[in-house]
Amino acid sequence: MLDGPLLARWLAAAFALTLLLAALRPSAAYFGLTGSEPLTILPLTLEPEAVAQAHYKACDRLKLERKQRRMCRRDPGVAETLVEAVSMSALECQYQFRFERWNCTLEGRYRASLLKRGFKETAFLYAISSAGLTHALAKACSAGRMERCTCDEAPDLENREAWQWGGCGDNLKYSSKFVKEFLGRRSSKDLRARVDFHNNLVGVKVIKAGVETTCKCHGVSGSCTVRTCWRQLAPFHEVGKRLKHKYETALKVGSTTNEATGEAGAISPPRGRAAGAGGGDPLPRTPELVHLDDSPSFCVAGRFSPGTAGRRCHREKNCESICCGRGHNTQSRVVTRPCQCQVRWCCYVECRQCTQREEVYTCKG
Repeated sequence: MLDGPLLARWLAAAFALTLLLAALRPSAAYFGLTGSEPLTILPLTLEPEAVAQAHYKACDRLKLERKQRRMCRRDPGVAETLVEAVSMSALECQYQFRFERWNCTLEGRYRASLLKRGFKETAFLYAISSAGLTHALAKACSAGRMERCTCDEAPDLENREAWQWGGCGDNLKYSSKFVKEFLGRRSSKDLRARVDFHNNLVGVKVIKAGVETTCKCHGVSGSCTVRTCWRQLAPFHEVGKRLKHKYETALKVGSTTNEATGEAGAISPPRGRAAGAGGGDPLPRTPELVHLDDSPSFCVAGRFSPGTAGRRCHREKNCESICCGRGHNTQSRVVTRPCQCQVRWCCYVECRQCTQREEVYTCKG
């Protein structure tokens, strides 16, 4: 059974590996993430025994807990998918917060300090990480990169009499079950662990809510007498947008403390919200993210971020906000970019080089 600190340890180790991979691949494109981008870390042309050894070593490098390491070693595709999931989650986090004071800074001590606290930002990290793992595993199953799962057969598709099953659906059933087991179950005594577990589930539920049914028609002249249908997950960028909205509407919850012992008791629901029916579950039954602590301002360098001094901003969009009232500097520079591009037969794009002057705005210290 894994508690909050162990989950934080896995996230910290995984984010550290992600940053290393990003440093090794500086030109990797971000836009258009779908969850199927491979980050191959295993040899592809080794003998079976050598492949198994490489797979075990890959799991060991992730610094997982004993149960997680065992689950990783169970399927050669898991280690690769774990790395892919965390990389995808980190990139999406940085994209969603690119205009915010906290821009998903995950380097070194900032990451470790943040994961120890119950801020809204921490809640988002847990949700985006569990969502990323769920998404990446479901895609890996349908892509044939896993040994223990394949395509989703979707036996519960509606109107089955009008459809002929085909295609290869993303296996959300397998991935969501794996993620819940991999990330552990909530502890009935640990307040922080219950909150983290809740936020993990929010990430999984957002993935489930984005499942779409895609169909292809078969028949004479395109008539839809028979349709081949399969289920697909929404692009991970859409998942990131939904979780960012949940971050902005996150609920703060607190604990009742026994004055005699000083021990934390049940979580009190936010004002205006009732606790779970019957009082069995002290967490409010809500699909929203929840957090325990108020977030710092992230304006100045500290334990949780490097601050916003020197950060580039957009004068009409966010300079006033992220510069925290300190104002901003303006620099003028000349840049050269491709322009007036045309596609030439066959098969290249021809562009002119255009020079223009632009202004760059950075926050004052």
